[in-house]
Amino acid sequence: MTMVNLAIINYEMGNLKSISSGLKKVGASVQITKDPNVIKSSDGIVIPGVGAFGDAMKNLASLKEIILSQIQEGKPFLGVCLGFQLIFEESTEFGLHKGLNIFGGRVIRLPETVVTPHMGWNQIFIKDYTNPLVEGIDDKSYVYFVHSYYPVPTAPEIIIATTQYGVEFASMVAKNHIFATQFHPEKSSTVGLKILKNFINFIKK
Repeated sequence: MTMVNLAIINYEMGNLKSISSGLKKVGASVQITKDPNVIKSSDGIVIPGVGAFGDAMKNLASLKEIILSQIQEGKPFLGVCLGFQLIFEESTEFGLHKGLNIFGGRVIRLPETVVTPHMGWNQIFIKDYTNPLVEGIDDKSYVYFVHSYYPVPTAPEIIIATTQYGVEFASMVAKNHIFATQFHPEKSSTVGLKILKNFINFIKK
């Protein structure tokens, strides 16, 4: 495979251009799309996003079935920030909202003891060095966060890195061909670009 073609899901929620730019920097061809045919023909799917969970799920409603079917068929997937949270069962943000339910778990608010949103640079503590997404990434690397909620996975084995901010939370999860980060790799300098490159390399293999 000479060029990886990625479908970035356009659901009107946030950082579409910045994640697109980051993925292009590491050698991917990207299309920001709502077209099911483009999603089907892609080599991988990316859901980025900034905003409220409930609004995001409403905007994704028409694409939910195609996204889930492609993931079930084994297509590589990357969720970023809000896209990370959406892959869980449900969120408590502004009421209770159902997610994509790819992984079990509930998205809850960061503790009242810390300033929200959690915005800026913070460390990741790598728990699973065998995962391809963290290949070449040093433990305690700094990455860039913007969020007020975080998921609590029901299966701890999917957690490949955590971060501490008032509580220790899962900042990277993965299982098989499904990957997600709470932080923004496209805003995380060389570490973030390496993580995006690792996703591309995984698809190429």
